[in-house]
Amino acid sequence: MKLSTMVIGPLHHSLMLTCLTVLCIVAGMRKTNPSFLNGVPELLVLRLLSRREMYGYQIVEEIRLQTREALTFGEGCIYPYLHYLEAEKLVSSRRREVDGRSRNYYKLTRRGRKRLGQVASEWKRVTSGVSLLMEEQHA
Repeated sequence: MKLSTMVIGPLHHSLMLTCLTVLCIVAGMRKTNPSFLNGVPELLVLRLLSRREMYGYQIVEEIRLQTREALTFGEGCIYPYLHYLEAEKLVSSRRREVDGRSRNYYKLTRRGRKRLGQVASEWKRVTSGVSLLMEEQHA
């Protein structure tokens, strides 16, 4: 079986990334955005930033590693999204020089923590409901 990439196209929601890539076990198949993924990018980025301050590429890599490559984002998607979150005051940033490289590090604000709580709660509600429906129960 060959792993291929399914690209999830532009979303028409202000908090969605336009370049979300999901790996699936389907050879050479391209699909459009499944609506059940709405809100996932926001949740993942906010969750990672709740743990520690990070720069954009680090977020890209952490999503890839922590989801065991089930979800991957390109830098061209993460950076505009981080700028949006900063404009909404959900994250703040500061420029730091590390090993001779200047990087913009992002961290969650108090408002961002509150939003993470809301999004996480909604995610749990939705996944719980889907799980209940997907369980095979016989009376």
